[in-house]
Amino acid sequence: MTRFIFVTGGVVSSLGKGITTAAIAVLLEKRGLKVSIQKLDPYINVDPGTMSPFEHGEVYVTEDGAETDLDLGHYERFSQAPIGRHSNYTTGSIYSQVIRRERRGDYLGKTVQVIPHITDAIKDAIRSGAPAGTDVAVVEIGGTAGDIESLPFLEAIRQFALEVDPREAMFVHLTLLPHLRASGEMKTKPTQQSVGKLREIGIQPHVLVCRCEHPMTDEMRRKISLFCNVRVEDVIQEIDVETTIYEVPIDLKAQGLDDALVRHLGLEKTTAQDLSDWEALCERIRHPRGEVEIAVVGKYIELHDAYKSIYEALDHGGAASGVAVRLRKVSAEECAEGDVGRMLDGVHGILVPGGFGERGLEGKIRALQWGRENEVPCFGICLGMQAMAIEYARHAAGIPEAHTTEARSDTPEPLIHLLEGQSEDGDKGGTMRLGAYPCRLLPGTRVAEIYGRDLVFERHRHRWEFNDAYRERLEAAGLTCSGLYEEGGLVEIVELSDRPFHLGVQYHPEFKSKPLQPHPLFAAFVDAAAQRAGLASAAGVSPQETHS
Repeated sequence: MTRFIFVTGGVVSSLGKGITTAAIAVLLEKRGLKVSIQKLDPYINVDPGTMSPFEHGEVYVTEDGAETDLDLGHYERFSQAPIGRHSNYTTGSIYSQVIRRERRGDYLGKTVQVIPHITDAIKDAIRSGAPAGTDVAVVEIGGTAGDIESLPFLEAIRQFALEVDPREAMFVHLTLLPHLRASGEMKTKPTQQSVGKLREIGIQPHVLVCRCEHPMTDEMRRKISLFCNVRVEDVIQEIDVETTIYEVPIDLKAQGLDDALVRHLGLEKTTAQDLSDWEALCERIRHPRGEVEIAVVGKYIELHDAYKSIYEALDHGGAASGVAVRLRKVSAEECAEGDVGRMLDGVHGILVPGGFGERGLEGKIRALQWGRENEVPCFGICLGMQAMAIEYARHAAGIPEAHTTEARSDTPEPLIHLLEGQSEDGDKGGTMRLGAYPCRLLPGTRVAEIYGRDLVFERHRHRWEFNDAYRERLEAAGLTCSGLYEEGGLVEIVELSDRPFHLGVQYHPEFKSKPLQPHPLFAAFVDAAAQRAGLASAAGVSPQETHS
């Protein structure tokens, strides 16, 4: 019998429902329960795959190739829950399903309405997100209570809870206790009004998680309990963490959230485990042996969430090496026009992430050239790998007009070209090379040493590829093509063996990095940066296998 926890948010957006949801999964897994996690998003896009990173942050890619909300990255980093295409549904995807059914005649000529047809489709989606054998399914509802967009989802979970045993479903509501600096007070009224909005449509939260900058008083807790009809012990404080988001599961356990959850779900007989592994992780983050500065040269650096998984994976690599990672966010467009040496002077590593389009490409190429010539560790991901290959072709392999057809369709030297079967015409959503593919590593290469194995499975999201017609010329000039997708004959990894770390990958390793299992490439990159900073290589840090 699968239990369901529905997590809603109130007062304001960006409260951190995704991190709280992920932390809930951690606490339940520590009790030996098998957990699934799902995000229901109220926007009308079918998925975030066609949305600008400035609009919605990064697009997170699952193992099975779904383009999803970035909160799914939090889910997968924190927990062991299986994350796939059924883990994220949007208003657009739900309505698309219902409209397709109506066009096929599945509704036998009836009028198609929000209730019951849309809400039934949402309930079906919720069930599909909980695979067989799941003990607890945690479902986050995007948006904020009171938003018109999220009303069908709230109505659907209200119905869902009525259709199952009372112990099979519960509601957790995340709210904000704002602190008024002028009066020195925290206010409970927004929380009361947010809960009131839910109760108007028939949802009574079982547990309130209250975000706050300062600790709640007992009086505030009792007041919230009284006016929101929630037991005092189920009013949980979620105070802002000091150092890292990975403190959140530890803090919520200390507040008794896991006890509240299992009590409402009738799972009291489960045995709570300690969080010693998370505590050790946070201790390493709080007390690093030194600091490295990594330049991230990208085109979306103005929005932190645009490279969320990149930044998290760097932190994971830092924790593995016992160093703090300080970011220097560098505009790729400014690198194209400005003094690259001045912009990058003093950094211990350069990371060039993925992206689409021509804007900023030349800046990425210039940054990688500066890094290569000054022997600064360089890491290229997706378009960053392509920029690395173009840079080397132009400045070391005697191919000065090397380019990508994405930026210049008529280039005489198409080092990077469109994948066979891809087209710039037609639908954009869900049509790229997406999800996990195998990559064979060349023995004796730096990347094979880092992974400690000869076959890895990594996630992709791109249309353009390295043109194999140029492989022999670049390898003759010293660039090693050290990873291949054998079935398609595609180059996945390039590296320079005479550098401590100069490596580019066509895939996105950041999507498979976890705080307790850092991705080996990020661990090795940060360790190389630490050595450049004059810090000895971290003792006992060994490559971690990626998930297959």
